[in-house]
Amino acid sequence: MNDRSDQAVREIIIVGGGTAGWMTAAALSRKLAGTDTNVRLIESAEIGTVGVGEATLPQIREFNRMLGIDEAELMARTSATIKLGIEFRDWGRAGDHYIHPFGIHGEPIGPADFHHYWVREQADGSADEFGQYCLPIVAARENRFDLPPENPSSPLHAYSYAFQFDASLYAAFLIDYATERGVERIEGKVMAVESDGEDGLIRSLTLESGEQISGELFIDCSGFRGLLIEQELETGFDDWSDYLPCNRAFAVPCAITDPVGPFTRSTARSAGWQWRIPLQHRIGNGHVYCDRYISDQDAVDMLMDNLEGEAIADPKQLFFKTGKRKKLWNRNCVAIGLAGGFLEPLESTSIDLIQSGILNLIALFPEKRCASSDIDEYNRLMDLEYDRVRDFLMLHYVLNQRDEPFWRDMREMAWPDSLSEKIEAFKRRGIVPRYDHGLFQPASWLSVFIGQNLLPETYDPRVDAMADDHRSRELERIRSSIDRGVGRMSEHLAFIEKYRANFTGRPEDAA
Repeated sequence: MNDRSDQAVREIIIVGGGTAGWMTAAALSRKLAGTDTNVRLIESAEIGTVGVGEATLPQIREFNRMLGIDEAELMARTSATIKLGIEFRDWGRAGDHYIHPFGIHGEPIGPADFHHYWVREQADGSADEFGQYCLPIVAARENRFDLPPENPSSPLHAYSYAFQFDASLYAAFLIDYATERGVERIEGKVMAVESDGEDGLIRSLTLESGEQISGELFIDCSGFRGLLIEQELETGFDDWSDYLPCNRAFAVPCAITDPVGPFTRSTARSAGWQWRIPLQHRIGNGHVYCDRYISDQDAVDMLMDNLEGEAIADPKQLFFKTGKRKKLWNRNCVAIGLAGGFLEPLESTSIDLIQSGILNLIALFPEKRCASSDIDEYNRLMDLEYDRVRDFLMLHYVLNQRDEPFWRDMREMAWPDSLSEKIEAFKRRGIVPRYDHGLFQPASWLSVFIGQNLLPETYDPRVDAMADDHRSRELERIRSSIDRGVGRMSEHLAFIEKYRANFTGRPEDAA
């Protein structure tokens, strides 16, 4: 057998810290433990990070579990609250509201999918609102939460949850984790990049101090600048501004005035939308908008006028462009986080896209020469991930029924074929997309379709094999079971206090 140890990557250089850099460093320190591979991270205290990505998706729990992180400790150290889904207000018509949950609607009651039975019942005018058949939605509305049972006896209890946390505290948590496991942090600014003249691979970086840092695999977590992936390798960028034109945001925290619930909120505004993310110690707020339809001053005034508590900092303005690099892995450089692409945080996908980039890299971890087959497969997987998130975000916009110029233009713009096909399939026959790769599965699409008033023209004919009174009883049984289950749950804040008590770290950790 050939000894291929001389082909193993020994030096990994991560450029940039923040959430992307330290998630990457933490994961690599875990997965490469016991090997001869060194992981070093270069960041400068003078270069800030975006730092507003506070809401997550349930997949973050798998990432934390992979690292062996205790959830109670995580919640104590990041001021986290629980997230059962995202509430959308005014996205269909003014006054509408619905929740995209981390769980399913209903349960199997026949050969057709549950929503077809609900559509049939809705046609008779006797069905409750769709969200009443989903346990995490009812729990979110009543500010209740308990951990899902490990072995649920009913699909009604097959729900998940995520966290709403302070992203800067999460990064600090991961700094401790990674450095304790051998990751070396290097303070400094990268001033020059040296590449091989023959194969174009990056060989070393020169810092402002003059120090030269050599490596074999480089991970670009430098944010929108794309220091390596774009400024050095000129990879190119797929601009999706025509599909998702919001290009600016203001972010500001405010004081808590009422007990916080276990969900994030997105409220449609005249030229964009406003987020609300409740933490244990403050509320995170932001206004995402398109500057072609509203001025910066009007945008920040709209945000400040709609805070529920007193602002506890000055609003911070952010600028961005929706899209992704043409390749997220180019030569011996992998772009993770904002260096690879940006999709507005409407569905809290920023941290999940970081996680996907990390896990795909670990699965395809290269040798020194970075085989083209590995690079191509990584880019294929990440392209699918970004494309399908883009389509799902667009779905919220194109299904609106609002009357402002921004919203009319969003309805009338050209849609990707991949999105048009999904909408048409549901509109005609109630078919919901399913795929192996991609973040959002049928329950998510159903939430937005029905939440924004798109009902199928027909339902699965197998529904009619069930007698009307039997169908009505089954739907009532499900709704009543959910109400009973939610009634036994803890209040959200009471759960947090109880859960935090499980962490017995240093007093300052739980402060």
